[in-house]
Amino acid sequence: MLETTRTYVARITNHSQVRDDLDQCGFAASKLWNVGRYYIQQRWDDDGEIPDEKELKSELKDHERYSDLHSQSSQRVLEALAEAFNGWYNSDDGNNPPGYRKRGDRHPRTTVTWKQKGIKHDDKHGQVRLSKGFNLKDGRSDFILAEYETRPDVQLENIQQVRAVWNGDRWELHLVCKKKIPVKDASGEKTAGIDLGISNYLAIDYEDAPSELYPGNVLKEDKHYFTREEYQTEGENGPSKRARKARQRLSGSVQIS
Repeated sequence: MLETTRTYVARITNHSQVRDDLDQCGFAASKLWNVGRYYIQQRWDDDGEIPDEKELKSELKDHERYSDLHSQSSQRVLEALAEAFNGWYNSDDGNNPPGYRKRGDRHPRTTVTWKQKGIKHDDKHGQVRLSKGFNLKDGRSDFILAEYETRPDVQLENIQQVRAVWNGDRWELHLVCKKKIPVKDASGEKTAGIDLGISNYLAIDYEDAPSELYPGNVLKEDKHYFTREEYQTEGENGPSKRARKARQRLSGSVQIS
């Protein structure tokens, strides 16, 4: 069996019931992004260094805005910020660094990611329970219960992450799952070996065309670039066309599990 990663887009069927809660989380993610962005600017001004995600998490874990979201969701905001800055720093396209997530007095709806500890999946009833941060809870039992709908041929299992994404009109869920794919025994003498370490090389085999090696470091660069494009171009009313295009290209790239 080959283990791979699949991302499925799901429509939220009880959108009117969970929209306010998702709005709160999306705004909170923007505020935390701005806190991290300010910290990076200070470090850059002081010593010309860009802090990595470990430093961001360590320095900001006690900040009030960190507790607006589930801890793993807050971690993901800071990880994405670090990825965006690394992509900008390592590029030579002349673009400005990732900016603040604010338009006047309003914060846009930033994508919110829940990892496994913040998710409870009820596949029988088509529901995912998403944890809130301490500051946004009305009580210990307060959470977001989103009902979803996917394509009839999609079977959701082994959910690793749930992302709430504002598509410009409404929230939708991107469900990241680990999936095992049966692989038949290779027949004949032609066999391709693949190095799954992203720091090295991946072998790519084309039918009726020469095989090639794809450097793993290029995958990292692509990840940084598209992450920066996604987060840097997200506007007040949701993702811009440029941001949506970056998401589509990123989701279509090779994913290593």
